[in-house]
Amino acid sequence: MARKNLFEQVSFPKITLKNRFVRSGLWMKAADEQGHITPDLIDTYKALADGGAGLIITEYTYIDANDQPNPRMIGMYDDSFIPKWNEIIAYAHSKDVKIACQIAMGGSQSGFEASKHRRMIAPSAVLNRVTGIMPEEMTETDFQHVIDCHAKAALRVRQAGFDAVQIHAAHGYLLSQFLTPYYNRRKDQYGGTLHNRARLIYEVVAAVRKAVGDDFPVMIKLNFDDFMSEGEGLTFPESLAMFEHLDTLGVDFIEPSGTNLSSGNGITQSFPHIARAIEKQSYFKEQVSEIAKHITTPLILVGGNRNIEVMDDLLNDKNIPLFSLARTLLAEPDLINKWEANPNYVPKCIACNKCGETTPHSCILNRKKKNRDEL
Repeated sequence: MARKNLFEQVSFPKITLKNRFVRSGLWMKAADEQGHITPDLIDTYKALADGGAGLIITEYTYIDANDQPNPRMIGMYDDSFIPKWNEIIAYAHSKDVKIACQIAMGGSQSGFEASKHRRMIAPSAVLNRVTGIMPEEMTETDFQHVIDCHAKAALRVRQAGFDAVQIHAAHGYLLSQFLTPYYNRRKDQYGGTLHNRARLIYEVVAAVRKAVGDDFPVMIKLNFDDFMSEGEGLTFPESLAMFEHLDTLGVDFIEPSGTNLSSGNGITQSFPHIARAIEKQSYFKEQVSEIAKHITTPLILVGGNRNIEVMDDLLNDKNIPLFSLARTLLAEPDLINKWEANPNYVPKCIACNKCGETTPHSCILNRKKKNRDEL
């Protein structure tokens, strides 16, 4: 059997991509105060479209005006956002690039201007380690509100002309908190066992699917492990049951991720080693390869994908069809084009994880170059 190629066109039941590279969601800190598109964001997404990835996933998008995890996020909480994306989406399509919108709710991890929020909610009334917020435990009304926000936002995503929607259920934001025993101490049908803790995620997936229809790709990003102290977080062995159930719900792509902002010892501590050691790259490969043995839904491998040979082996030997990158594309939006021209090209990103220090989000190497150019 011929080996699969990272740069080949690949077709899935509801979408065809020109290659197997995905730009993973990355908060750009460049929207206006209400979450609308700015010229900076237009330039950012056009550069990504020019750069060669087959699919672009936007940064996380807040879908409730009273639930904004961070400043200068893009929004999709009312219909005013629908036409704002026309130029970006049309440009991406002109480059044969597909584009998906990631939607999210932060809950008690929404620390931005928290005092202005109507209410801060979470699975349980537990102090958030990241924001210091003491939230209110969610009620039945809150559950329905969360489900409705996701469904309505997903419909807006389709109406705006996006090619897919991605539900953000990772990294300690609201849906992710339900999977984390430290934050979810409920005694009802939304707490306790793994499937109870994942129940709201399942309900959101079902509502999003109903809103967008059967022919529109629905993606989800969620943790396979919180990497927290014993008894506090979601663990990899139990997460497999969740992935197996999601496999039955009509999700089109799953992007498994790990850690959350409350873990205190997240994967970011290993970032500096990624640039130097191949064995440190594609750092979720073992877990995602194991997940792939249990489900048929296509998986997207995120995390330290920096070497073509490593990704090629995972594609052909581990049943992982897609590979996503974020920070490396912040440093070099045209990295995929460079790799296609020269598979041995070494990305210039040094994995310092300092790209979030500025507003808008930018690579420290590019900032240095700009400063030199201005001298």
